Amino acid sequence: MRLASFSKKIIVILMLCLGSVSIANASNAIEGVRVWPAPENTRIVFDLSKKPDFKYFSLQSPQRLVIDFKNSRNYVDLMSVIKADRRVKKIRTSSSKQQGTTRLVLELADNFRVSVFPLAPAGQYGDRLVIDLYDKKSQVIAQHDNSKGKRDIVIAIVAGHGGEDPGSIGAAGTYEKRITLKIAQKLANLINKKQGLKAVMIRSGDYYVNHDRKTELARKSKADLLISIHADAFTSSQPNGASVLVQATRRADSEFSHWIQNREKNSELLGGAGETIRKTKDNNLAIALGDMKKEYTMASSYDFAEHVVKQLKKVTKLHKHKPERLSLAVLKSSDIPSVLIETGFISNPQEERRLNNANHQYKLAKAIYIAVDDYFSRNPPDGTLIAATRFREHKVSRGESLSVVAQRYKVSVRKLKSANNLTSNVVRIGQTLKIPQAD
Repeated sequence: MRLASFSKKIIVILMLCLGSVSIANASNAIEGVRVWPAPENTRIVFDLSKKPDFKYFSLQSPQRLVIDFKNSRNYVDLMSVIKADRRVKKIRTSSSKQQGTTRLVLELADNFRVSVFPLAPAGQYGDRLVIDLYDKKSQVIAQHDNSKGKRDIVIAIVAGHGGEDPGSIGAAGTYEKRITLKIAQKLANLINKKQGLKAVMIRSGDYYVNHDRKTELARKSKADLLISIHADAFTSSQPNGASVLVQATRRADSEFSHWIQNREKNSELLGGAGETIRKTKDNNLAIALGDMKKEYTMASSYDFAEHVVKQLKKVTKLHKHKPERLSLAVLKSSDIPSVLIETGFISNPQEERRLNNANHQYKLAKAIYIAVDDYFSRNPPDGTLIAATRFREHKVSRGESLSVVAQRYKVSVRKLKSANNLTSNVVRIGQTLKIPQAD
């Protein structure tokens, strides 16, 4: 009996030793899991101690995604990371035939399009394995028509960063992604209160949207303008102030050349002349039409950027007093005027505090909104409500009365007086009158 008892103890000790050897030999570790639900996809991020060596495959009935992490150990309570995500029902471990391999199984709610890729250390994060689950049907943002049959002017608003990408982080721990979302939401609320304008939030929550998808969503919403909201940062805490950026000429030319070379595929990126550009066999004509659209987009972007600078300087200090041209992926669209607004330096402690202040966020949003309203009041796209209701201007000449002006533009005297807040029929030479739409 004593010998049998002693033998059992030896076996237990050997098993424990072998287990400890197996743990010691596991050169990698799964240290964290983060789940980021978004309207079109869910991103699952596995934080690892080293670069992952992995394989994955899918199973059906039910739908599962299996990931094998070679020579790795899991130290995470997997189910604790699942919240209210509609795509991932469960993350669990399973057995693998290969020794030292950790097998994780994602039980899925549907057959999603899957993308799996590693990410190298960056910022506050180490090595990662990223899994993106995309809905098979992409989100389509509806066009907005009002009761008069004229469409709204659509402004696509991009809140910079999001999800596992926090952007810059201030000295007090402020995440850029949170500041940008708050300012973007305030801007959208202001825009949506104005008849004839409609805001489309490209990111409405704490998730990441890649740069290509940002412009795709803006295009699907038929956006007339794209505004990307950010907060700047520098290695020194000294710089402060807001800046407005537009696409660099060289980057725009490079993107344009790529689109022209693939014009049959990318005709929708080239504006109203896109169909002609796609069908024509005349390369010179295609280039000329596309270049006109690109130049119009770049000029419109810079024009709007000047409006933003003018308004921002009323509510905050400026870092750059004129729009600056930089090569930026989010501004690469050849058919949508686009700007990136750095609302301040999150790396400056004083400015970090202001950017966290709701009242200052509102002031920034209001300044951007005024720029939007002013710009489109002067440059309303054809077919929009604002274009249909825009006032023309008339300077009163010698011999002209209110009734003469009304008759010339085919509007009633009453409507003309109302548009100009006049209490009498008296007008003076040189007076500028707003002319409403004809009766």
